[in-house]
Amino acid sequence: MQQQIRSALFVPATRPERFSKALGAGADAVIIDLEDAVEHGLKDEAREHLRDFASANPQASFWVRINGATTSWFNADLAICAAHQNITAVLLPKAESALQIQQVAQSGKTVLPIVESARGVLALEQMAAQQAVDRLSFGSLDLMLELGTAPDTVGAALLLNHIRCQILLHSSANGLAAPLDGVYPNFSDHDGLSQLAAQVRDMGFGGMLCIHPAQVAAIHAAFAPTAADTEWAKRIIEVADATGSSAFQVDGKMVDAPVIERAHQILRRVAG
Repeated sequence: MQQQIRSALFVPATRPERFSKALGAGADAVIIDLEDAVEHGLKDEAREHLRDFASANPQASFWVRINGATTSWFNADLAICAAHQNITAVLLPKAESALQIQQVAQSGKTVLPIVESARGVLALEQMAAQQAVDRLSFGSLDLMLELGTAPDTVGAALLLNHIRCQILLHSSANGLAAPLDGVYPNFSDHDGLSQLAAQVRDMGFGGMLCIHPAQVAAIHAAFAPTAADTEWAKRIIEVADATGSSAFQVDGKMVDAPVIERAHQILRRVAG
């Protein structure tokens, strides 16, 4: 069974004093970031911090966001990921082709493409079909910048939800784990984060990328089944088990095989 990831927390590779703190923050995954959080002149230093931490803490399991395939840092980033078993997945930013994913897969790691460009959106079909890909993720901020979309507007919501739908469809069609939505940049706005998390949860996303430990609890709360959903699922399964039927009524509503499977999904989420 694919691992449930509700939260994946970024930590800059230039801040090694934060690595252990991030791993202890309760996120389902921690991403040591060699890309956006690292200034160009500090890439080598950041990579050394990553190497030192991975070597000194073999029991620590984490992901790494490398620099994009078109950058001069790409190969060195891949080499360090390949060298350490405790780096369990590689996030590929600005993923735009199956070939790029195949290059990352040579590291022997699971690949999580970040869809954050027009080319990436148009290449979704090919990228999602790559064997090394475990799940897709969404880089909404970079995509809006490229397309000239104004953040926090009705237009932005229309665009982003359109892309989210495509990510979900390609994920499901290829048997991938539920995708991860992009970061919510205002880490002090817990209400806004909770609202967005609830929306993408209802769409079918499995979790979110996050940039601050304070966001983890809100994301986990949003992606947890509600008490009402859990109770409903238990009732459905109890009736199904008691009757041995795959078609019956509960509270005046028809229940059939897809509804029963949804109830199982909810209970699996509760069990973690």
